[in-house]
Amino acid sequence: MSKQLLFIPGPVTVTEPVLAAMGKPMIDHRGPEFKVLLESIARKLKPVFGTSGDVVVLGSSGTGGLEAAMTNMFGPGEKVLCCPVGVFGDRFAEIARTWGVDVEVLPTAWGHGVDAQALKARLDADAKREIKGVILTHNETSTGVQNVMGPLADAIRAHGALVLVDSVSGLAASEFTMDAWGFDVVVAASQKALGVPPGLAMVAVSPRAWEKMERAGGPRYYFDLRKAREFAAIGQTPATPPVSQCFAMDVALDRYAASGPENVWARHQLYTNGIIAAAQTLGLELFAQPGVRSVTVTALDVPAGIDGDAIRKTMRVERGFVLGGGQGRLAGKIIRIGTMGDISQTDVLGMLGALEMELLGAGLKIHVGSGVQAALRVFLEASQINAA
Repeated sequence: MSKQLLFIPGPVTVTEPVLAAMGKPMIDHRGPEFKVLLESIARKLKPVFGTSGDVVVLGSSGTGGLEAAMTNMFGPGEKVLCCPVGVFGDRFAEIARTWGVDVEVLPTAWGHGVDAQALKARLDADAKREIKGVILTHNETSTGVQNVMGPLADAIRAHGALVLVDSVSGLAASEFTMDAWGFDVVVAASQKALGVPPGLAMVAVSPRAWEKMERAGGPRYYFDLRKAREFAAIGQTPATPPVSQCFAMDVALDRYAASGPENVWARHQLYTNGIIAAAQTLGLELFAQPGVRSVTVTALDVPAGIDGDAIRKTMRVERGFVLGGGQGRLAGKIIRIGTMGDISQTDVLGMLGALEMELLGAGLKIHVGSGVQAALRVFLEASQINAA
């Protein structure tokens, strides 16, 4: 296929205006034009994070942003409570261990969200306040789980631990209120719901997190957030930034605001609802449990006797639709369908039709077209069009 649509958890299909912005001529990253650009991006990101605090921009992947958050906040021997719900939550914990942080894990079965009552009980038991930080994942693409953040914030508040949040694949796809929830460091990345090519990590930092960074004893250089803030104050970054990605991010944030955040959130939810309706009609099991299903990626169990990787290969090579596979212990067991980026309702319907064809070819007994029809009804009902 000459053209592919990315239905993966990132990177995503990017709109033409955002791609075009990357073709702008280079500018001096120490000059006045870049100062205006960087300040524009930081200002426009604040309402996306739901914060009035600082947002710093790093030339890095989302993982780089997570490492920056951890190494700037906690030093060797300090204890944190990690609450993973999949591969990327485990990665955040591994980053902490790599830097000598004492990690305790609050276990959660994959496919489920963090239990707020269990989290509160563990923190209530920490009478000596040995736990200095709580590490949360907002949206876990490996399992298709999106934690409900408000109750988790409530569970942590009385303890007073600092809260670090991986919202790499969640930010901008649904409402996020960092300040109201009392979170201290939140990390996102360019190649997810904001629909920019990879290369930028965005880190929002609370006032008390800046205070903690002054006391943290861990080493840092490239990912020194204090240094990033100092340079941002003069409209620069400590090291050479990916200028083209910054051009793209500025345009993407303008488009996000023009669309209206609520409309963007509704679109992600609508596409997810359509895919879930199709899956349930086709008899496919969803991996994530009700109430904690992500709006940016839907994870489907691969039916017994079906080769999910073979289906994904044919979808990519012959149909032009790229789907995600399982990671870690879920390799070969699930198919993940992303809903971020420049995709339309008709793209979703086309992808579901192609998936039906591959499932039929693999021997799964389904009623032809039933999944597509189920998704179409969801879309028509949302448009208040008679779906009878």
